[in-house]
Amino acid sequence: MTPERLFVTGIGTDVGKTFVAAILTEALGADYWKPVQAGLTPTTDTATVQQLVTNLTTYFHPETYRLQLPASPHAAAAAENILIRPEDFTLPATDNHLIVEGAGGLLVPLAPGFLIADLAVQLGLATIVVSRNYLGSINHTLLTLEALRQRGLSVRGVVFNGEPNPATEDFITQHTGVLVLPRILPEPTVNAAVVSRYAAAFKTAFGL
Repeated sequence: MTPERLFVTGIGTDVGKTFVAAILTEALGADYWKPVQAGLTPTTDTATVQQLVTNLTTYFHPETYRLQLPASPHAAAAAENILIRPEDFTLPATDNHLIVEGAGGLLVPLAPGFLIADLAVQLGLATIVVSRNYLGSINHTLLTLEALRQRGLSVRGVVFNGEPNPATEDFITQHTGVLVLPRILPEPTVNAAVVSRYAAAFKTAFGL
């Protein structure tokens, strides 16, 4: 099987990207990489995924930028007099599957003239879009999918996270034709056992 190289993005902040990234990492036994981490306390996304993944094959590649302030990466970098530079990002060398987690939504700025979307283009990865149902989520999901396609980025699938809303989800899928990956339901606790349970469904979806 050709290794999957996937860029996980969301329709906004706090839609469940890290949870989905952990599930994909566990399902594929993939390596994990968070290129830009903004906010180091109480924990980082890499540390969170490490706590949620139990397979023995995942390697956690270090972030290219670790920024103190929990803010938009361009602002967090500016607070430390750092300029995030496109040339600093190269895909980690690995023969394994690779899950790359973005920061916030697709058009979040990393630096003047350099967005998360530009990083995804530079890395040349297929994308997974994480959507959560709320008022306005149709618009945000369609805008994200349109922005990806305008940039020539392939969409591996969309993950709906949270309470089901068939009317919303049916419109999105019928309008775009996007592949729907297994659903994530509201979970009172997110731990390794929950991630493992969802990973089994994603393995089936990926033909593993």
